[in-house]
Amino acid sequence: MNTAADVSNSSRFISDIETIRARARQHMERGAVTPDYPDDRAQFCQLLNEALATELVCVLRYKKHYYTARGSAGRQAAVEFLEHANEEQQHADRIAERIAQLGGEPDLNPATLLSRSHAEYDSHESLRAMLEADLFAERIAIESYREMIRFFGDRDPTSRRMLEEILASEEEHADDLVDLLHGLPPQR
Repeated sequence: MNTAADVSNSSRFISDIETIRARARQHMERGAVTPDYPDDRAQFCQLLNEALATELVCVLRYKKHYYTARGSAGRQAAVEFLEHANEEQQHADRIAERIAQLGGEPDLNPATLLSRSHAEYDSHESLRAMLEADLFAERIAIESYREMIRFFGDRDPTSRRMLEEILASEEEHADDLVDLLHGLPPQR
């Protein structure tokens, strides 16, 4: 049952459609960025560029582990490493696309990639150390994305939803890595 307040609120929105149309005509070259976007888009892009750097470092780390994992357990882990590398690349592509939508510039500069990344690169050679390094990086990404999601909140729901989807994938990666670690023979 609609109350008078509900009807009033919905008619107020409808009566304001001319204002929405007028604002939408302003700065059409900005694409998705309408005049009612928050003023701190530069900060949004900076955070997303940090996420982009994190994803790219993870791609490189997983690729390194994919090519260097040895033994029967290593071959099984390598399949997972490659899958994770490909998914991290997809995350990076989505984040870069969002930065561009916001009018920013995706920062793909390899010279500063590690300094902007929340995760670290890894060059361990033992399978256990590789898995632990990857799990550590996934846990960093999970915590970082949870904080970013809170930051974006209602200020940028599109970025927030994208990060929520990426977060779910990172949580799956962490679970996969724990399973692989539990499958290894005990350390001596």
